[in-house]
Amino acid sequence: MLEQYVRKILTARVYDVAEETPLQSAYQLSQRLGNSILLKREDLQPVFSFKIRGAYNKIAQLSEAEKARGVVTASAGNHAQGVALAAKHLGIKATIVMPKTTPEIKVKAVRARGARVVLHGDAFPESLAHSLRLVEEKGFVYIHPYDDPDVIAGQGTVAMEILRQHQGALHAVFVPCGGGGLIAGVAAYIKYVRPEIKVIGVEPEDSNCLQAAMAAGERVSLPQVGLFADGVAVSQIGEHTFAVCRDYVDEVITVSSDEICAAMKDIYDDTRSITEPSGALAVAGIKKYVARSAIKDQNLVAIDSGANVNFDRLRHVAERAELGEQREAIIAVTIPENPGSFKRFCEAIGKRQITEFNYRFHSKEQAHIFVGVQTHPELDPRSELLKQLDEAGFPVIDLTENELAKLHIRHMVGGHNDAVINERLYRFEFPERPGALFNFLNKLGGHWNISMFHYRNHGAAEGRVLAALQVPDDEMHLVPEAFNSIGYPYWDETDNPAYKLFLAQ
Repeated sequence: MLEQYVRKILTARVYDVAEETPLQSAYQLSQRLGNSILLKREDLQPVFSFKIRGAYNKIAQLSEAEKARGVVTASAGNHAQGVALAAKHLGIKATIVMPKTTPEIKVKAVRARGARVVLHGDAFPESLAHSLRLVEEKGFVYIHPYDDPDVIAGQGTVAMEILRQHQGALHAVFVPCGGGGLIAGVAAYIKYVRPEIKVIGVEPEDSNCLQAAMAAGERVSLPQVGLFADGVAVSQIGEHTFAVCRDYVDEVITVSSDEICAAMKDIYDDTRSITEPSGALAVAGIKKYVARSAIKDQNLVAIDSGANVNFDRLRHVAERAELGEQREAIIAVTIPENPGSFKRFCEAIGKRQITEFNYRFHSKEQAHIFVGVQTHPELDPRSELLKQLDEAGFPVIDLTENELAKLHIRHMVGGHNDAVINERLYRFEFPERPGALFNFLNKLGGHWNISMFHYRNHGAAEGRVLAALQVPDDEMHLVPEAFNSIGYPYWDETDNPAYKLFLAQ
């Protein structure tokens, strides 16, 4: 199998449109981690992503009869732009089916490269189904984003360049993974030419389809995938890609959204470039691998796979990067409601920088404060802060890993309302599109009174809502059916300590 893929990689037709991207040293990150970290800058491609390689190689391999029929694909991201540019260069008609929820900037980018855009459905599965119908109805040739040998071979040229650009010792190459086209191509080439080099996949914790498949020994379908790193939000690894990965990928590391944000900041600090969340996965994986294995003085490559990020998402990234770096702690502290309490609390904090402070009167006896404090993973870890506050007599709860606190509570701290009864708290995610919030509120408000609501646009494909409903005990059994009819993922947060401290009745 490897020999066949290597032959296809060596003869892949990608350089008519793709660039040989640099392998760039990340000096500051290298110093911090005690290893030489090299970034393969696929974000510098003409479409700001490696996807142009596989798309062009596949389309270039089509017969003249197939080219005359035109090509179609379903994609809301980098693959769409890759197919559009490849088809334009080869003089082929291209149709790209995109969900109606696709940000306008991406729709314009595809149209600017000469492709016809069809907006269909609210989510990718509907767009995919429509693109396949067009294959049947119009005779178009479908260009798969990852599960195709020619696409895999095109992506594998990334590995060919890495080994040519760095011919010395190389401990591991870290590869972001969604459907597996890139990591399959990289693994096939590296394990054939330099089998001693490790190939390590990196996935988000909530989109780990390759890790799940390798653990099960077969392809599995995730019931739900996280959308923060939308470039790798795939529920099932490809069939062709898994055939390579199951034998030639050494391991898969998963990382949190906060760790991805921190990696985006790391890349910016070293290159002054802004990558997309999926493009920063490999760097996040390297940091986790180095911390776990304690290796030193090794050469490690991270594939920076793309830079197609909406500008308005950067607010959220900046908020979460310090948490991902373990340089900020989010805590809830109870202090006596009397003169001098704030002063004693500040003395207990010491010289640490307070990044956020939220307070509202709670009772005559005590106050609950929501605080962000600067920490350092080695010089001043979070555990030391918690210990000092506890020893100073301040009950403290660590909310740094509490998603509800980080997404919503920090923006809502305002005290309790004793007039509210039978309140239940739920967190939702819904597709971000025009009218989505209104439709969601309309459906939600038809059952029970909404006693609290928080929504904040993060510039992402999904909206995040916190809603409190007044549900009598004898109607609790009706809640699951009502929410399932709305059709959005939800979590019961009624027992979340952040809610109980700051907002519950």
